Amino acid sequence: MATKILFVCTGNTCRSSMAEAIAFKLIAENREKFKDLFVTSAGTFAWEGSSASANAIKVAQEKGTSLENFRSKPVTPELVKEADIIFTMGNSHKQQILAMVPEAKDKVFLLKEYINEKGNLEISDPFGQPLEGYRACYHELYEAIEKAFNKIVGDGSQNDVK
Repeated sequence: MATKILFVCTGNTCRSSMAEAIAFKLIAENREKFKDLFVTSAGTFAWEGSSASANAIKVAQEKGTSLENFRSKPVTPELVKEADIIFTMGNSHKQQILAMVPEAKDKVFLLKEYINEKGNLEISDPFGQPLEGYRACYHELYEAIEKAFNKIVGDGSQNDVK
């Protein structure tokens, strides 16, 4: 059974775009395990059709994936309703989605909340930071998404597929 996953941040040019690229990479590298996962991303204040940020594109390229052809899109009620699971980068994104579609409350999670992380549950925002900030964010996202995907498919293992 297919599971539609939506990643959400603010502008859909840094965190959620990198999350989408990471998700595609994990699915491609683990085709059999993650074959029923389908991903997309959007932003709570995104402009339709913007490119990913230059540093997000550069970090994705360094990690063997691409955001060259990525184009941003805003979160819509339709995207929220179509998704089976929605992972937000911050609490404000979660609240904005729930204000838009209150009945989505059982499928909207901070990404780190879903994997039962402790402490700060928000994914650090690299916007405006140098390349190192984007690299740190990519690493943070990769670890969380890998754990989330394993939880979704019912595999408790935490593979180090990087």
